[in-house]
Amino acid sequence: MKEVRKRGAVPKEETWGVEDLYPSNEACLEAAKRFETMLEKFSSYKGTLDASAQQFYEALEAYSAVGKLFERIYVYANEKLHEDMGNPVQQKLAGETDVLRNRYGAMISWIEPEIVRIPEVILEKFYEDEPRLLKYRIFLQRILQAKAHTLSEREEEMLAKAEELGQAPANIFAMFNNADLTFPEVENEKGEKLPLTQGRYIAYMKSSDRVLRKNAFEALYGAYAKFQNTLGAAYDANARQAAFFAGQRRYQNALEAALDVSRIPVSVYDNLIDAVHTHLPAMYRYMELRKKRLGVEKLHMYDIYVPIVEERQATIPFSEAKELVKKGLAPLGEEYGRLLQQGFDSRWIDIYENEGKRTGAYSWGAYGVHPYVLLNYQDDLGGVFTLAHEMGHALHTWYSNSAQPYVYAGYQIFVAEVASTCNEALLIHYLIEQATDRKEKAYLMNYFLEQFRTTLYRQTMFAEFEKKTHEIVQAGGSLNGDSLCEIYHELNGLYFGPEVENDREIAFEWSRIPHFYTPFYVYQYATGFSAAVSISSRILKGERGLTERYLEFLKGGCSKDPIELLRGCGVDMTRKEPVDEALRVFEECLNEMETLV
Repeated sequence: MKEVRKRGAVPKEETWGVEDLYPSNEACLEAAKRFETMLEKFSSYKGTLDASAQQFYEALEAYSAVGKLFERIYVYANEKLHEDMGNPVQQKLAGETDVLRNRYGAMISWIEPEIVRIPEVILEKFYEDEPRLLKYRIFLQRILQAKAHTLSEREEEMLAKAEELGQAPANIFAMFNNADLTFPEVENEKGEKLPLTQGRYIAYMKSSDRVLRKNAFEALYGAYAKFQNTLGAAYDANARQAAFFAGQRRYQNALEAALDVSRIPVSVYDNLIDAVHTHLPAMYRYMELRKKRLGVEKLHMYDIYVPIVEERQATIPFSEAKELVKKGLAPLGEEYGRLLQQGFDSRWIDIYENEGKRTGAYSWGAYGVHPYVLLNYQDDLGGVFTLAHEMGHALHTWYSNSAQPYVYAGYQIFVAEVASTCNEALLIHYLIEQATDRKEKAYLMNYFLEQFRTTLYRQTMFAEFEKKTHEIVQAGGSLNGDSLCEIYHELNGLYFGPEVENDREIAFEWSRIPHFYTPFYVYQYATGFSAAVSISSRILKGERGLTERYLEFLKGGCSKDPIELLRGCGVDMTRKEPVDEALRVFEECLNEMETLV
């Protein structure tokens, strides 16, 4: 494992080129001053959008320009902070951009209500008078389609300000979960005491030391259990704020409101849950195989993460990881490979951990500049898959930004995980094909099966939990720690089946899932995974023209609705077939795994 260095000791070639956004903090602050001036100028168009086609076009251009500039400022400030979260200079700059973000949101809140008030006959005349307005036609059509949910200018301003209050449950949970909650030390099988943290928990769950796994499992959920009244109240408040905003915008419920942001029919959500229920017997078989391989009398929830095939502890340096990813993604064509190499060579990636650096991994960026990838690479197979995953996001962004104007470049969350997961699926196939013996192949198969369990099955279980709990609030009921535990425990038993002990502690798992504070978000991991597995399996089977259609999908941004973009790749998420197709791949892998072990 590499030594954890101070940021200043990290060689330039191992860091991302944030200077491509701004060469310094001073340059970013100068841009912030320009932004303030542009925002004031944009505000001067208020009340004049219907004056003429020329005036309307100029206002939309100003709206687009101010958005682009803010995005660049915000990304720079936060990426600099993420290099070293303890840097007070960067903390201050990021805090100032957060204030700027709130001001920006309030000062642009008038535009959609004003657009909605323009009669469509006038808009059609504007398109004739000023053909450059046609660039914004889809953007304007979407605003008009949302007319039923767009309020008056005063109401929109009020809701924009109320969003800060609406974030209170999420902020309270984040502070509790990341700053206040502590865990006791846990003992391993040797009687040694080890520290338990959020970051170490999954590592302990993957340990071959079952005593450590059991102790860590009971200690972690025991800590959450002590605060069930508080956490139940926070979850209830979050469900209520979601219902409030949905109601104010005249939606039937929070689920409909959340999905309508990406124009996703509620039937997609319901179909996902129904399709996964149909394939639960395959999960039960996998748990039966896991129980058999681990040789335990009872398979507990703390036994479900440990690999059932021993990993070969191969060290994979970053240079080798890049080569593996390039080879794995070769089916996507030469152009994709060239762009991948460009990202490797042009400092898109911040590679290694350093003191104070933000944990985890992500891809982010601003329109007009190449995308960025944050890693904390650890020279192992997991790091290779993370690289493939995040470069999938990065190249999706690159293709979209290159093909679309700013107003259509940002792809919706619903399709965001498709490109990243497609890369992982292609890479795992390549590695399995290259495996030199049964044990290595079995380990990789198990890795892929775990991707299905954690992304498709588990996230769907989360989605069903959200649906059930928000329905209670919508119907006028209330939630507390006990009722939330009861609902979660029952769902956990359903999804894992009779071969797994439905341990009492797992009932508290809902209380540690931060994504629940962005209601109805997690289902998109499952739908995105399903679409990606469907696409990648058909690419590998050589379906004619699919690679080209897939690249067109990556270029689509939000120029079409997510459902339509995926249909271009032959994936219709309004039907159950893509989820069924993905879960058939799971069953095929499980069949082969059973023969390998």
